[in-house]
Amino acid sequence: MTRILVCEDKALPDGGAIKIDGPGEAVAVFRSNGEVFALADRCSHGNASMSEGYVEDDGTVECPLHAARFCLKTGAALCQPATEPLRTFPVAVVNGNIYIELPEAA
Repeated sequence: MTRILVCEDKALPDGGAIKIDGPGEAVAVFRSNGEVFALADRCSHGNASMSEGYVEDDGTVECPLHAARFCLKTGAALCQPATEPLRTFPVAVVNGNIYIELPEAA
């Protein structure tokens, strides 16, 4: 696994999102109710950036194009038109910084 710096912890507000272009794929990092989550940035239904989606108070994110919703914790698709989950990535907050763990490039 490769640890990637996302941003300072204080730079990601509650209900906010940041897109990180990692090796291989982009990752969307969200804060919801004080917790930080990381999901694949591309909606599994269409070519939409999840970092541009709507973070909800219930721990979900809504796709900005087709209103599919995903669980921030598990990546599960919660409603149509999406049926496939989004990949999740481990997140760590260390010394005031947010990091994500990405698999080694093949």
